[in-house]
Amino acid sequence: MPNPIIAKARHFGATLVVAAAFAALGSTAAQPVDPALQLELPTDLFATGLYSEPETLTVDPAHLAFSPQYPLWTDGAIKRRWISLPPGATIDAAGSAGWIFPDGTRFWKEFSFDGRPVETRFMEHQGAGRWTFAAYEWSKDGSTATLAPERGRAGAWPLSDGQSHTIPARTDCRVCHGSGPSPVLGFTALQLSVDRDPAAPHAEVLPDDAVDLAALIERGLITGLSDDPAPRIAATSNVERAALGYLHANCGHCHTDSGALADLGLDLAYEPHEATASARVTTVGTPLHKAPAGLPEGVVLRVAPGDPDASAVLLRMGSRNRMLQMPPLGTAIVDDEAVALLRAWVEAQDNPRADKHARIIEGASK
Repeated sequence: MPNPIIAKARHFGATLVVAAAFAALGSTAAQPVDPALQLELPTDLFATGLYSEPETLTVDPAHLAFSPQYPLWTDGAIKRRWISLPPGATIDAAGSAGWIFPDGTRFWKEFSFDGRPVETRFMEHQGAGRWTFAAYEWSKDGSTATLAPERGRAGAWPLSDGQSHTIPARTDCRVCHGSGPSPVLGFTALQLSVDRDPAAPHAEVLPDDAVDLAALIERGLITGLSDDPAPRIAATSNVERAALGYLHANCGHCHTDSGALADLGLDLAYEPHEATASARVTTVGTPLHKAPAGLPEGVVLRVAPGDPDASAVLLRMGSRNRMLQMPPLGTAIVDDEAVALLRAWVEAQDNPRADKHARIIEGASK
């Protein structure tokens, strides 16, 4: 059976790359796309309701700012995020398959480079688990933001090394947001924990008006959740905690125990109160499901204990070869800070000689 992600892929480079990458991994799980969900998108960002005063770009004070403790790497973009819940509505956190958001929930995420907004992404819950996705491209003078083409926009902003930021195609949005139990990423118990990881790569300064898990509980905006506002990753060191958090945020939305890639047995998503992180269990000493083209000969393990240069996870994180890189979408530049962190974590796996190196990095994070 052909992979429907590939069948739905449009002729836009990034989408074809991720489709080919998923095919090489051998996934056959279905990811249907409902064309009706792409209809009647607002053509202007201001029409989505983000701003109470569009002329001054004043965000509606009814919206809630938030910041995940483990941000997604997008080539150094500075981000701002907001959620809007309908009046009187609450989030249902009782189920095991991700939080359930009320009809009419809206999310926005603004991406800025060099102090200038380049795009704002928008999600809205239409009901019955259906979400619409859109990206809005800002004008050069920062005064307006209009709906980006369905195929996205390459070259939206210049980056280093001759690369550029790409505004994603709408099919790209669904590749990432449609792979796990919930299409909402970055707004979870772990990401909103009051026990924020100070060693998280690219950790953001929490905005003064931002909500965290404690605020959601206190305001009665979430039900079915324990009163613990401080879930954290169970780890053996600060280095491991930050490394597993990074994998959760940047890889766990696709590499999880459900969705299109579940058959790989690679679970990088973290569930609060896990006794042992699934990311460790399914990587350290674990053989590759299938070696992709371009991986050096002899690399046969996802994480080779004590040997980053023989670890497929590290090699793919450090590559921007379009058929080898991970993540395959959303980034054109290697995240050097994260690669250094993951190297330290891999070196410390059953390798006492690496303990000193790990302790140095760990101490620097305190």
